[in-house]
Amino acid sequence: MSSPPSPDPALIVIDVQRAFDEWEAAGKRRNNPQAVARIVDLLAAFRTRGLPIFHIRHQGTRPGSSFLPDSTGFAVKDEAREISGEPVIVKKVNSAFIGTDLERRLRDKAIQTLVICGATTNHCVETTTRMAGNLGFDARLVRDATWTFDRTGPDGDAHSAEEIHAMTLSNLNSEFARIVSASEAIAALRRDA
Repeated sequence: MSSPPSPDPALIVIDVQRAFDEWEAAGKRRNNPQAVARIVDLLAAFRTRGLPIFHIRHQGTRPGSSFLPDSTGFAVKDEAREISGEPVIVKKVNSAFIGTDLERRLRDKAIQTLVICGATTNHCVETTTRMAGNLGFDARLVRDATWTFDRTGPDGDAHSAEEIHAMTLSNLNSEFARIVSASEAIAALRRDA
């Protein structure tokens, strides 16, 4: 017999790892410089309410990856470090649902609503959010608690981090997730308390 759905959301914190600091130090430009501060706010709000938090780490598999387990980039940023009782799930692809037990953990707790944040908007955050929507979860992507980097397209066109971030949010909006701000996500926790 299955448990009734939990009215409480879970926070999914994706890939807040030092590799991204190293990318910035090497000259890559990003958007949302306050994203980690918003993640800290979300962590505090979920911890205050005793709500479930799942930390996702990316483990690179290709030689030279910034996310190899023995590299300095694999480590989590101190501000977003897990505390006792908060699971850490390591993935080797973009989606936090592929090759991990994340879905089973969520289903076992009857969690329906996921508040998603982390890095990068158009890679692991987007892929995880799309899958969450496809798996039937009520996904809430926190727009100011995620970030990405400038990129060059296949035709050599330069795309700013701001453009990529905005387009990713537009692509996900309504079909795969609700796009919210950190303050909106935190206010919803207070209303539901």
